[in-house]
This record gives sequence, structure tokens and C-alpha cells, in this order.
Amino acid sequence: MTQPSTRDVPVLIIGALLPSLQEAVETHFDATRFWELPDQDAWLAQHGERIKAIVTSGALGASSEVIARLPKLEAIFSFGVGYDSIAVDAARDRGIVVTNTPAVLDDCVADTAMALTLDVMRRYSEADRFVRAGKWTQGKFPLASKIGGKKIGIVGLGNIGESIAKRAAAFDMQVLYHNRKPKAGVAYQYYADLDTMIADCDVLVLAVPGGKSTEGLIDAKRIGLLGSKGFLVNIARGSVVDQPALIEALREGRIAGAGLDVYEDEPNVPQALIDLHNVVLLPHLASGTHETRQAMGDLVWSNIQGYFHDERKVLTPVG
Repeated sequence: MTQPSTRDVPVLIIGALLPSLQEAVETHFDATRFWELPDQDAWLAQHGERIKAIVTSGALGASSEVIARLPKLEAIFSFGVGYDSIAVDAARDRGIVVTNTPAVLDDCVADTAMALTLDVMRRYSEADRFVRAGKWTQGKFPLASKIGGKKIGIVGLGNIGESIAKRAAAFDMQVLYHNRKPKAGVAYQYYADLDTMIADCDVLVLAVPGGKSTEGLIDAKRIGLLGSKGFLVNIARGSVVDQPALIEALREGRIAGAGLDVYEDEPNVPQALIDLHNVVLLPHLASGTHETRQAMGDLVWSNIQGYFHDERKVLTPVG
């Protein structure tokens, strides 16, 4: 059966998408590029009442202010697993469907977490800079920390956290984890108390969602619990960590190092972090492979197709 055309369905694209996804949306819908509008407020006042769907990303989201300006909005399709930048409560109050792209990026995000763990503990990036600066001829590079046998504490053993745990176990690390409750079917050591786990582990990996419930979860006190030989790895959200407190602890040597893929105010990274030798900095690229980004785009498109062509059935609704 031929599917009904959606060419006249008004859709608002918040920011630039994966090219193949953006092309599909713009080919099959009456799409507007919100980020290119010279006067977004005026456009919303004139055209906002027409919009039926938003296509966005986890980074760009959809604010409650924008949602309020779209009285006919039915669905928000997001490219990304995190949705703390989307006003989900405001959407839910109006019966607006929100989708994200979980599961398809678990492996690549877990790879990044493990790469940061290896890098910051073994000091690989620092050693690379050492060689490039011509310092090897002047003496040997300092010794680093062994990976095998160390305790890795994972905050949030969801799909991504469990993928990290499997990789860490393959490196002969002892896996500890903290969740609201123990996870069925896993043999890793569970800690009901986060502070106790942090004090017990050698490297702390953050794999929790962003949002108000986890904002500032790792504060100055908890950073201090890691001790001078402890490491912190964050592939969750910058808001989860007290960034100034982390910088101070790194600068003063109160923790050994950190590996970061996320920050408080992306893409702005404080110069104080950049100047530190004991931190590895990545530009929020955890899911950044051709294969994973395409899988994410395909899932967004499947959700869009399901909503408009299969009685509003979506594969990955939020909540």
C-alpha cells in the first residue's frame, strides 16, 4: 500500500543533523531550518502554530519556551541518547511524544570510556606530547599506573555502564557499581552507598543521565574521596561534576588525573583545564563513528516513519 504523503506536514529542525537524516526529513516533510532563521522569535510568532514535529539532537534539545510556542506540536524526535536538554515534562503534560536513540551507541560510548581510562592511567597522550616535543633525548618518560587488577567504579550500570563493565573486566579490572538498586543478572560488586564505592575504587567512571537529578552529583567532597592515586572519567554530562572543584583537585594533585568527554559549557573548555597535564580532553565524541552516527540517524528516521505512517508507533519513546 502506498503511504500517504507527509510533504505538507510542517516540521522544525532545531540544528544541523546527520546529512542523510536531514536530507530525508527535508525531502519528505515541509521542513524549516530553525538555526538559519534571522529572527527566530518573529518566525515562531508567525508560523509556530503550524509545526507538528521537532527534529533535534541531544546537544540542542527543545526548550519549554519553544515548545510553548508550538500549539500543534505532536512529537519531538531527538538524535542522541541523552534528553536532559529537552523539556520532557512540558512535552509530557501536553501528550507530546519524545523519542531518543538508545542502545545503538552503547558500544562506541563504552569504547571511549575505556580509552579515556587507559589514556589517563597510562599517560599515553602525555607521552605522545613528550616525544613530539623532543624531550625523549633528554630523559625517560615518567612511569604510569597499571590497569589490570585495579578497581573501576561505575556510576550508573545501564546499557552503557554495563558495556563499560564488560570492557573493564576484559582488562582484568575489578568492577564495582552504584545504582539506585542492584541490577539483576550481573556479578559485579554492588554499592548502595556512592561515597563508599568512590573511596574503594581506583578509577571512577560516570555513566548516568544528565538533568537535575544528577546535577553536581560528583562534588568537591566526592572528588576528594578518590584520593591522590584516583582517577575520574566522565562520558555522561558535564553537569554531573563540579567542574571548578575538579580543576582545583587536579591542579593540587589531590587526585591523579581525569579523562573527560563532556563539560559544563560545551564547546567552551576552561583554559584552566587545558593547561593541566594530568587530564585527557575530548570534544564530546563518544558516539562519533560513521557507523554509530548512521545507526542513530536510521533510528530517528524509523521513529519518524512509525509515528506518521504506522499509527504513531515509535521504537524508542522516552519515559
